[in-house]
Amino acid sequence: MPSLSYLVARLLQIIPTFLLVMIFIFLLVRLLPGDPAIAMAEAKATDAQLEQMRHNLGLDQPLPVQFLVFVKNTLTGDLGRSIMLKAPVMEIILSRLPTTIFLALYSVVLAIFLAGPLAFLAAARVNTSVDVAIRSVFQVGLSMPVFYIGLLLLTVLAAQLRWFPVGGYGKTFLANLYHLILPALSVALYTSAIILRNLRASLIEVLDADYVQFARAKGLSPRIIMTRHVLRNALVSTVTLLGLSIGNLMSGTLVTETVFAIPGVGRLMLEAIFARDYPLIQGLTLTFAVLVSVVFLLTDVVQSWLDPRLRQS
Repeated sequence: MPSLSYLVARLLQIIPTFLLVMIFIFLLVRLLPGDPAIAMAEAKATDAQLEQMRHNLGLDQPLPVQFLVFVKNTLTGDLGRSIMLKAPVMEIILSRLPTTIFLALYSVVLAIFLAGPLAFLAAARVNTSVDVAIRSVFQVGLSMPVFYIGLLLLTVLAAQLRWFPVGGYGKTFLANLYHLILPALSVALYTSAIILRNLRASLIEVLDADYVQFARAKGLSPRIIMTRHVLRNALVSTVTLLGLSIGNLMSGTLVTETVFAIPGVGRLMLEAIFARDYPLIQGLTLTFAVLVSVVFLLTDVVQSWLDPRLRQS
């Protein structure tokens, strides 16, 4: 397993990334058109009331002062109050975040179960009709965007056949599996196509490596060769790709959750943008940045376990 010093070094690398994300979020949100004070105010609000509202939000302060206040509050866990929902941003995010995380993990598990066995089969039958058929089927999923796959599944399996619910979220674990099967499957079909192509290519390359041929010449069993020599080396690049896919998935939940009416943080982000809810947009973007950083950290840890040479880099 990776050493403590390796983990600490990776954690320290997240700090400058997080600070840069904070600066980017702070500036980008304030470039959005519109005035949040007007969005909050009632239709008959006077100019004096608008000025008071801007003062309460701290929008009448210079940008450097606003940024320092933003950093201080963020580090203490105070992300402000939502203009749209009139509640603490942290409380809102924590109520929606489990849904998004559940959907992301559900999609990844489905993608691995779809791509893993078929990648092994395609690599074992390379350039045969089986290999060509598997790659052709998954190429269809790779050529279509996630939201289009989701709309097809929604139209056929939910609206026409009524096998699954059109949208929403369950209240128990099994209900969640049932309600989120279509959005998870739409994401998994796209992600599994990427994983299959990469894992297949890695397996083919490793199976032809000299050390694998030497292991066969020594008389090692196919199971030992596959687990100790082939699989561990072939998974290094696939784990990297899977980590990137999860990162993209976390940031792409905006579309998926909107299509399937899932009450997660992705759909909440879209609502906050339309409402010009500065505190909520900032809090959600920081949440996505933290989640993606954690995914990349776990990816580095798994890679260093598969290939100890990476700990020296």
